[in-house]
Amino acid sequence: MFKTKFYQGLLAGILSSVAAIIYNSIYHFATETDFSKVLGISKIIAFGILIGMLISLLNFGFTNWFKKRGEILFNFFISIVSFACVMIPISITLPLKIQFPELFPGLAVPMVFFPVLAWYTINPLFANNKKNEIYRRMDSRDHSLENQPTDKTVI
Repeated sequence: MFKTKFYQGLLAGILSSVAAIIYNSIYHFATETDFSKVLGISKIIAFGILIGMLISLLNFGFTNWFKKRGEILFNFFISIVSFACVMIPISITLPLKIQFPELFPGLAVPMVFFPVLAWYTINPLFANNKKNEIYRRMDSRDHSLENQPTDKTVI
């Protein structure tokens, strides 16, 4: 199960990094501001993958610790944390060399939500995989019983 969560976190991190890079390009084109000294492409990719992996670790922990209610508690927790993390880009003071520092929150605040949105986007793919695996096991048990010889002999 951890292997599945690991791949889910990695995929969510990659997806959120791609979305953040695209958003960064659109924001740069729209506002003609350059925040690459503060938030470069390498930092965007590193943060996206790091947060995606952290979310997968938290999800694994919540579902193992709280069993049936783990997924609900995880969703509640991660939603609260992501809204609280909005304060990080708002409270950052930028170097004086950066032009238009008041536009930085417009770039960084939406990026805070990208890893969580990526996680929620791909979660059904991995959740359905788990259900399909259970059904495959049940089907294989049914078919294995059909092919076994019986004690009754036909004359």
